[in-house]
Amino acid sequence: MAQKPRTFKFEGVTMTHYFTDNWEKVKNFKAKPDDVVIATYPKAGTTWMSEIVDQLFFGEIRRESSSPSIFDRMIYVARNPKDIMVSYYHFDRMNKIQPDPGAWEEYIDKFNTGQLVFGSWYDHVQGWWEKSRSYSRICYVFFEDMREDPAREISRLCSFLGLSPNETQKKEVLRKTGFEEMKKSMADALSNNDEFDESVSPFMRKGIVGDWKNHFTVAQNEAFNEEYRKKMKESDLKFKMEI
Repeated sequence: MAQKPRTFKFEGVTMTHYFTDNWEKVKNFKAKPDDVVIATYPKAGTTWMSEIVDQLFFGEIRRESSSPSIFDRMIYVARNPKDIMVSYYHFDRMNKIQPDPGAWEEYIDKFNTGQLVFGSWYDHVQGWWEKSRSYSRICYVFFEDMREDPAREISRLCSFLGLSPNETQKKEVLRKTGFEEMKKSMADALSNNDEFDESVSPFMRKGIVGDWKNHFTVAQNEAFNEEYRKKMKESDLKFKMEI
């Protein structure tokens, strides 16, 4: 098996060459007027939100034959750090182009010190939170809220994006973006993908809130809570660790 990549600092953020080799193209990317930009820290619900937005626009385009102008609108999805860490750990285990995660206790330290690919979760979620407070074109969405009441959050997204699907269309979006439905579709899509080894861990694993309880020891949880309080003490951003 090919050796897993090593991380390095790139413009102050921990990265691998898979994300930096074509950085000029990333920097020079120009969004089209009808693009929706979705931003997340890894494993915060990126695939889920992308599918929801795709399904919403498919219904709107099919019904009205045109897409409303949503230039420069962004959706940011945030997820609590403990579940992010668990999901990212298993993702790194099964993804051949991600660095070796090492032991779980080491992974917690890497997370807290910003040594995972894409750097500090703390900087990421707080930076986007502050942007969303002063810029109305950013919709800040919590993974936990989406799990708790997906219908409510889809309605909020529709309002933000200027879409008006009927109730039948909303129910169809909910059905198609349900976790088990998406997990099956993703497994089929990745069946011949050499980058992911689903025999190690599925790409879409559980998608629940609170799975961290099955991974953190009592001591690890207490230590992490203390670190979390220190790093988040200046922020009014709050996360649900369970629902």
